[in-house]
Amino acid sequence: MEFERRDPRHGAVAVWLLERGQTEEAIGHVGQAIELSEKFRTYARHDSDLDALRDDPAFQRLVGEDGEVGGLPRVNEARLEETGSGLAPASEGWFVVNVRDTQWMTSDHFGSGCVFESREHSFPEFGINLAVLQPGQPNCLYHAESQQEAFLVLSGECRLLVNGEERALRAWDFVHCPAGTEHVFVGAGDGPSTILMAGARSQNEQLFYRALELAAQYGGASENDTPDPRQAYAPFERPQATRPPYWQELPWA
Repeated sequence: MEFERRDPRHGAVAVWLLERGQTEEAIGHVGQAIELSEKFRTYARHDSDLDALRDDPAFQRLVGEDGEVGGLPRVNEARLEETGSGLAPASEGWFVVNVRDTQWMTSDHFGSGCVFESREHSFPEFGINLAVLQPGQPNCLYHAESQQEAFLVLSGECRLLVNGEERALRAWDFVHCPAGTEHVFVGAGDGPSTILMAGARSQNEQLFYRALELAAQYGGASENDTPDPRQAYAPFERPQATRPPYWQELPWA
């Protein structure tokens, strides 16, 4: 039973209900399985255990059709839900959200930002976020990682600490960090700076935090060299799901 193996919570229940003639309830559980993971939409299209639903208009609308390019599955729009500090994806799929409306996180030490994803529905292949730093605030702890990253300063001024050196940055400066590049950003100037950050992701990602004195001067270094982010960030409180107190100063507010 292909569908049951891949989703024991809702796929198996859907098949069980279908065998007992409860078509509407079965379709409802198929929909819940798809909300948990978009890949189940493709499985549902081809699972023989669901053949009795093929001609049902509600099932057809739910599972759609196979993609027309290279056999790729059809991607539906994700559902966004209010979290208390903005909108976050509550299901798989494409979506559009304004920086003003998405979920924000704020740290007294590391500034504020938004990541556009949620813990339950994260981006598997790359991360992207917007960081806002007040003068003197680091965006994280000085580190290197095994994945490529890219950064674009959108507004304001900041410092880049990179491989033991310091560079002054301003709006529209672009930073390319190949895997292994040590770095951290620190807010500068007389107001907030905004940086667009993107980086590749993989299951075998490796990190290394170095206790660099230059970064420690800005509060942006681990107390000790370590590959463990939990150890590096242990002295700091976790960011809170809230907008920063200077929200009204930001261009999208």
